[in-house]
Amino acid sequence: MKEKKRIVPILPAGLTENSPTFEDESIIETIYIENQRVDGADFHHLFFKESYFKRLQISSGFLKQFECINVIFENCDFSNTEWIGAGFHQVEFRQCKLTGTNFAESYLKDCLFTDCMLDYSSFAASTMKVVHFAASSLRQSDFSEIDWQYLRLTDCTLTQSQWFHTLLKNLDLSKNQFDTIAVSPEFIHGVIVNAEQALILAETLGIIVK
Repeated sequence: MKEKKRIVPILPAGLTENSPTFEDESIIETIYIENQRVDGADFHHLFFKESYFKRLQISSGFLKQFECINVIFENCDFSNTEWIGAGFHQVEFRQCKLTGTNFAESYLKDCLFTDCMLDYSSFAASTMKVVHFAASSLRQSDFSEIDWQYLRLTDCTLTQSQWFHTLLKNLDLSKNQFDTIAVSPEFIHGVIVNAEQALILAETLGIIVK
């Protein structure tokens, strides 16, 4: 599949540096936040727009119907945060901790995850369009039943990741590492792997190679 260029976040010049109030239906836009921690986060309809967040921590939060457009997250910690059904448009996660973060049923378009910790994260039943995972750890992550277009994974660790009922045709896994991976045999046709990975998949599917 021909690669499609990702649209990067568009941020205005001169972002305001302040500490906004996080609450239901807040619209947080055109700001720069650094070194902020939000405890007990449980918000509905929180909206981030055209902003840069550095070392923001919202661990084990519940962000229902969260929306995020033209945003950069750098060195942030969102471990075990629930983002079920969220929307991410032109968003970059740089060196972020997303261990156990739940993106299930979310919509991600023009997004980048680079040098991130995403072990045990879930993207189950999500829609991904022009999404790139680079140099990130995705051990035991869940990509089951995702609907994707122009999904890229490079230099990632995918050991024990799950891809049940996800069409893998034209998905290139060859530039990543895994020693085990879970897939649905009826959806594996056309996946792109290297020789070593082909043997791993063969063993997973019960094929004996002599």
